[in-house]
Amino acid sequence: MSSTDFATASIPELLSKLTKEEKIHLLAAPDWWHTQPIARLGIPSAKMSDGPNGVRGESFFLLSPAQCLPCSTSLASTFDTELINATGAFLAEEAKLKSATILLAPTCNIQRSPLGGRSFESFSEDPFLSGTCAAAYVNGLQSNGVAATIKHFVANDQEHERMGSSSNLSERALREIYLYPFMIAQRDAKPWAYMTAYNRLNGVHCSENPRLLTDILRREWGFDGLVMSDWFGTYSVAENINAGLSLEMPGPPRWRTSLLVNHSLTSQKVSLSTIDTRVSEVLRFVQKLSKVSPEIIFNPQKELSREASPSIRSFTRKLASSGIILLRNENGVLPIKSPKSPGTKLKIAVMGPNAKARNISGGGSANLKPSYVVTPYQGIVDNKPENVEIKYTVGCYAQKYLPSLQEEMASPSNPSKSGFWHCAFFNHDPKTNTPLSTPLAEYVLNDNRILLNDFLPEGITDEWSMVVKGIFTPVDYTGVFEFGLTVAGRGKLFVNDQLVVDNWTKQRQGDFFDGRGTLEETGLFNVTAGKSFNIRIEYINTPPPGTGESGGPQASPTFGLRLGGAPKIDADEAIKEAVQLASQSDVVVIITGLSHEWESEGYDRPTLDLPGRQNELIEAVAGVNKNVVVVVQAGSATTMPWNTEVSSILQAWYSGNESGNAISDILYGHTNPSGKLPLTFPKRLKDVPSYLNYGSEQGQVYYREDLFVGYKWYQAREIECLYPFGFGLSYTTFSYSSSPLNITQKSSPSNLTVTLSFTLTNTGSITGSETPQVYISLPKSSPSHPIPTTPEWQLRGFSKIKDLKPGEKRNVEIVLDKYAFSFWDVTIGAWRVYPGKYKVVVGSSSASVDFVLGGEVVIKEGDGFVWEGL
Repeated sequence: MSSTDFATASIPELLSKLTKEEKIHLLAAPDWWHTQPIARLGIPSAKMSDGPNGVRGESFFLLSPAQCLPCSTSLASTFDTELINATGAFLAEEAKLKSATILLAPTCNIQRSPLGGRSFESFSEDPFLSGTCAAAYVNGLQSNGVAATIKHFVANDQEHERMGSSSNLSERALREIYLYPFMIAQRDAKPWAYMTAYNRLNGVHCSENPRLLTDILRREWGFDGLVMSDWFGTYSVAENINAGLSLEMPGPPRWRTSLLVNHSLTSQKVSLSTIDTRVSEVLRFVQKLSKVSPEIIFNPQKELSREASPSIRSFTRKLASSGIILLRNENGVLPIKSPKSPGTKLKIAVMGPNAKARNISGGGSANLKPSYVVTPYQGIVDNKPENVEIKYTVGCYAQKYLPSLQEEMASPSNPSKSGFWHCAFFNHDPKTNTPLSTPLAEYVLNDNRILLNDFLPEGITDEWSMVVKGIFTPVDYTGVFEFGLTVAGRGKLFVNDQLVVDNWTKQRQGDFFDGRGTLEETGLFNVTAGKSFNIRIEYINTPPPGTGESGGPQASPTFGLRLGGAPKIDADEAIKEAVQLASQSDVVVIITGLSHEWESEGYDRPTLDLPGRQNELIEAVAGVNKNVVVVVQAGSATTMPWNTEVSSILQAWYSGNESGNAISDILYGHTNPSGKLPLTFPKRLKDVPSYLNYGSEQGQVYYREDLFVGYKWYQAREIECLYPFGFGLSYTTFSYSSSPLNITQKSSPSNLTVTLSFTLTNTGSITGSETPQVYISLPKSSPSHPIPTTPEWQLRGFSKIKDLKPGEKRNVEIVLDKYAFSFWDVTIGAWRVYPGKYKVVVGSSSASVDFVLGGEVVIKEGDGFVWEGL
């Protein structure tokens, strides 16, 4: 059979032609990024790549440039399903350039706590918003021939002990909160693939949980696609095959080897018919991809990157600015305009640790090589209005690790091109265990972070060395420079042949490289602006001898290193300089926040506070200037003790390549902000619903907040938050009119449709966009209709009304379905809609003060119903 015949082949017929060994091969990947081909029968391989904010490609080591889009919390902040759908379509094109037909996205977990290391990858704390965003994203991808892999199924809401901890939650919380977004995505978009979570669900690992993978996903929801494990998230052989896991990732397999699967067959722990079922799922999945993207499946090419054309930059810039949220704007400081008086200049001070930093995404699976980056400072300078003068000072540092030196580095073989350096691998002599003199392989790299978990040169020995060389040229700094080296292995850093950092002899365990690397070791060296310095890193893949602080065996075959550096500053003097500059300026813009080092796969945040002395900087500057604008780059909530001391606050998230331009568009009023918070911002960590039950204790995580996740907790407990879910200001104003709220409903024995209509008017002087939100409250419980404890208000509908001109009125209709009025009845194991009066409100946020329209939906006696499935 030729490869192209595979697209129309009969799966049962193919199955009959496969040998038992070939079937076993198909149950697992051969490498990190491909499904297993069977050349004898023309079965092709399908390639996958990480998302969700871009398409990295097949290697962490030889990274090819990609477009970096805003993180998922930023996407959800748009409340714009059309724009999120377009994002999926955009990423499908990016995937095809990398010869990939599977994107490992979207992440559809609930932001149970803002401390979660991967919170930025998820959409929201609210299941309805999460599911609606996920469905739009999936439809955009799959309508353009690329499979979505919705993840992580399910309750993978923390990084602490993520592979062994058990997420213990009630059936109602499971159904109404944590499965709910997957359920909406399955109903509205039908993802072609699911990825299981690392954790256990009520004691059973998700990748070997038959109730989750077979009873709910396949039987209740009718899913007929492929279920893959997360990377190294397979923990058994027979258990996961029987449960419904189609594919072990990555390869080569640890569990689904010929030896272990045959042993399970011989011991009758798994049957050949079950093997056939799993293999059929893989074959159907690859066959679907061969039909929708035959040019990729049957003719894979070398990975490509596209230039950031004006249309691409326009789209990514709009996407980034659409997610930015105006949280505060006192005294009309924003937008910043040119001075009205002729001949005068407006003086803007720009400061903060993130102003010149390339903080465009979170870390871990979201990490990629951006094709370009516009920093906040660059965007503010490049797009400034006329007669505006800008001065900069750093103010303070906030890094967990010293920042990348990428812009200041060059390869010795090409010193005129910044951002590249030379890497050579050396085999070791087996007798002396010393490096050979001739390199095995050499590469020119474009990243100061070298990760080797999915790549090593062919023919390399078990123990090997690597030498990395580059030329470092500080652009505008003369003085003491601090270098930092982090390794998974051992390393030494030399500057002009002088040992500056020793991370070889004695090491301290850190959380870099998914917790398998060291803490950063640092050293100092005097540098001169414009002068070049030779950098050399000597690396070996084995840890130091001994145990404890001296190291130990690597937890998995993860090797790598990271070089960082920054001018050494006096922290007190830096803040004093910032205060002095602020006192001489008309407006101060402080770019603060987190980075991919603080928010990443592999670990959770220890606190909600901004790291370093950022809070101190903001408070000091606000003491001498009343026009302070704080821009926060972070993937989730942070505390803001200075909230009332500054004039304006922008939540800018991680906004991708166009971060700087998008921020400047909001600051200067080129774009009217329209983002809304997809999660609640608490005043303090103790107010977070999961505060007492976050993190694993003896392998257990108890979801004791139950249904009261996010804003539902704050409402029930009457806890004042910093900023409520759904909140976001504009440079214009809106009014909602319809008294009472116009409600029409249609009922059938097993369905319900309710349409709400009202008029939205732009009452301000600037064109703007608004997101009306619909919240539902279930009837009060009665003896005849015992409704269990339920949050008072739940988001059940919204609509992004875009580009209303000043004075323009627009009729708005929002349609609700049976999901909006249902709860999971544990007594019957199904969804139930009871008769009664359901309160309905429309508002601009989840806060009761923002509820502007109200009404009731009445379901008569006899019209209630029970339903199952989707």
